[in-house]
Amino acid sequence: MRILFMGTPDFAVPCLDALIENGYEVAAVVTQPDRPKGRKGEMTPPPVKVAALRHNLPVLQPEKVRVEEALQELEAIGVDLLVTAAYGQILPKRLLDMPRLGCVNVHASLLPRWRGGAPIHRAILEGDANSGVTIMRMVQALDAGDMISQVVVPIAEADTVSSLHDKLAAAGSKLLIETLPSIENGTHTETPQDESLVTYSPNLSRDDERIDWSRDARTLYNQVRGLNAWPVAFTTYSHKVMKIWQARIEEETSAPHAEPGTVVKTTDDSIIVQCGQGTLALLEIQPAGKRRMLVSEYLRGVQPAPGSKFGDREE
Repeated sequence: MRILFMGTPDFAVPCLDALIENGYEVAAVVTQPDRPKGRKGEMTPPPVKVAALRHNLPVLQPEKVRVEEALQELEAIGVDLLVTAAYGQILPKRLLDMPRLGCVNVHASLLPRWRGGAPIHRAILEGDANSGVTIMRMVQALDAGDMISQVVVPIAEADTVSSLHDKLAAAGSKLLIETLPSIENGTHTETPQDESLVTYSPNLSRDDERIDWSRDARTLYNQVRGLNAWPVAFTTYSHKVMKIWQARIEEETSAPHAEPGTVVKTTDDSIIVQCGQGTLALLEIQPAGKRRMLVSEYLRGVQPAPGSKFGDREE
């Protein structure tokens, strides 16, 4: 079975590696173009391109996959199945109709929950107990195709976006390899998504990153871990932006004894902050213009006075 693989970020790499390791013929890899990255703006290849070149696979990087030149190039490859994983572009019908076995996508959620571009972030932000991966048919609507297979991945209390991403990437590659034989021999089943259960995971905005201390400690804890390692939750302190990398729920249920955002106390390794309900212990932070650091290190140079406030400036 000849496969055309389309993917871009780290999440897609284990799927490509698994296809190669399990003997599938990957005829070519399509990924996003190289982009400038970092302070120097150096052109950087996407992780899937790096992996494809490691496997000595042909790589195509059309700016827009729906243009005639790109479509003709892909049609000329001649494949049986198209597999996508976080490719980053909507595929035109002409491309979806091209392979004889169609197109399948590896999506990082338990569809129909969290269609869209940020399913891993949204699952943690909303405090979901479980996430997972769905192998689904691709159609000309956002993550709306029939489901072929799913695997559930529990979200641990301490999971961040980074750790859950790695779990889902591994689970997705395994599920893909388990599912492909049934697609090849036609024994798979396809289940329509229940439209009444659909939720969407829009891309993150600056508002998602800003900590609102009037919210409860559980919600803010989920916000901090749901944005780690990217884009990272932030607040302000002494009128400057401060990123919050790690936190812990210090107390979850009590009514506020001080205005939300107020420093209740400091310990050797944490700053305890009043929330709308309960308190949050800040453990790892990044003050403006400085590297990220443990709060224990920060407190050796700065001692926030009880009664001082986080979130003291609109940003």
